[in-house]
Amino acid sequence: MTRGEGLNVFCTLFTLTPFLTLCYHPKTMMQFLQSIKSNHIRQTTVFFVCLIVSFLFSVTAHAEENIKKVVLQNGLSVILVEEDKAPVVTFQIWYKVGSRNEITGKTGLSHLLEHMMFKGTTERGKGEFSRIVAKNGGRENAFTGNDYTAYFEIFSKEKIDLSLMLESDRMQHLLIDETEFKLESEVVKEERRSRTDDDPYASLVEALYATAFMVHPYRNPVIGWMGDLNDLSRDDAYQHYKQYYQPNNATVVIVGDFKSDLLLPKVTEWFEKIPKGKEINQKAATEPPQKGVRRTTIKREAQLPFIFMGFHAPNYKHPDTYALSALSQILSGGKSSRLYQSLIYKKQLALGAGGHYDDLTTDSDLFYFYGTPRPGIAIEAVEEALNEEIKRLQTEKVTALELTKAKNQIEAGFVFHNDSNFARAMRIGRAETVGAGYDYLKEYLSNLRKVTEDDILRVANLYLIEDHKSVGILVPMGAASGALPLGGTPPAVGLGTRSLLPTVRSISLSPLVPEEKEF
Repeated sequence: MTRGEGLNVFCTLFTLTPFLTLCYHPKTMMQFLQSIKSNHIRQTTVFFVCLIVSFLFSVTAHAEENIKKVVLQNGLSVILVEEDKAPVVTFQIWYKVGSRNEITGKTGLSHLLEHMMFKGTTERGKGEFSRIVAKNGGRENAFTGNDYTAYFEIFSKEKIDLSLMLESDRMQHLLIDETEFKLESEVVKEERRSRTDDDPYASLVEALYATAFMVHPYRNPVIGWMGDLNDLSRDDAYQHYKQYYQPNNATVVIVGDFKSDLLLPKVTEWFEKIPKGKEINQKAATEPPQKGVRRTTIKREAQLPFIFMGFHAPNYKHPDTYALSALSQILSGGKSSRLYQSLIYKKQLALGAGGHYDDLTTDSDLFYFYGTPRPGIAIEAVEEALNEEIKRLQTEKVTALELTKAKNQIEAGFVFHNDSNFARAMRIGRAETVGAGYDYLKEYLSNLRKVTEDDILRVANLYLIEDHKSVGILVPMGAASGALPLGGTPPAVGLGTRSLLPTVRSISLSPLVPEEKEF
């Protein structure tokens, strides 16, 4: 298939998106076709549906063919993905260090170090990194989460060598000037004030995580507690850098228009000379089983109440992750989802309601729900409505059509996600860093398709139970600006990142798209 032919198929596919829910399920598709009376329409529909199926499978197959993974002698993992649809290349380097690796009294260290990575090396002065990228027409940024810190550049394909030069430099030659550290510490503290301390929604989510987790470091905010930020020193940051910024604790992901046989030797030349660091113990404190409902309440100046509840749920390591992903989609996947239809559209109790489950975390996290009542509606009514939807999942099987739609929505999003070099690199880098690996992504759709209505009923009863639930309530103490639009969601919770990446502790259904960098 030529590029022109592929584009024609792609455009045709976009005009026929309603058929995506039928693509991989012949029985459902035939039932749909039998409902069409006109033979001509039926034959045309069959043609286009088959075309869509062929296109999606060809996209998936193409995605797997062009991926190469190697591990250099110093332990650096390198993943190369050839994609020549545009003459650009995305370079990302992921370090296995985030708030999960911080100890009590030193929270926020990973994020603060991320800021310092732009303050100069022994080879290049303060701000020179960003000036070089901008001068060559590129974009660069970074983000920190619970499980990782990552840096990226996007260049035209002939400029990709700049990423290799710049990132290999600051992996080994970072300078942490005392004066610059103090200045950047103040920047981070102001970031915390604006994104968390002054945001009642973010404050509640932070309080809820500190309640749901007793010993595991997921209880700490990525940006850190203010008391810890006041006490962090330049030496703390330097020791953190020397411990975790090692080639054997990192993954390079490059996606774009290049030839792996030509690029890999360059990656090897720039990075393999960096000495391997000491092996890092990535084990975190084990969270004890929760044995009862936990509740927390914060009173803040706010216009409306807000509820945020979370249930402990397994991550990618457990086979139930696929059923939980489908369950999350059924509950909160768009305006046709159960929570939107029930709380916002039919009962008209809430301005915003939803939930989210994330499988790609190093350790087990929370399956969470949230809701903001309409003016005049008590927060207790929204909490009761959320509990009713959970109970409904535990007592009634979802319909075959509902489950089919949810799986196909996830699948379509998974396939179309690969259309972005940046998003594709994000997914691969994240999977590799948390331990799932690229093989998990290759098998994800086939495992998702195996989920049944019985699986949804089972996991709802196994994980969404009272003894595993933590509930946070925001109680407004006065008028404040910023009312939510009808059907909207609360603002994304600040992660304490240089670019806000709504991946962790975020009320967002688009976890892989970072916002623009702040200057």
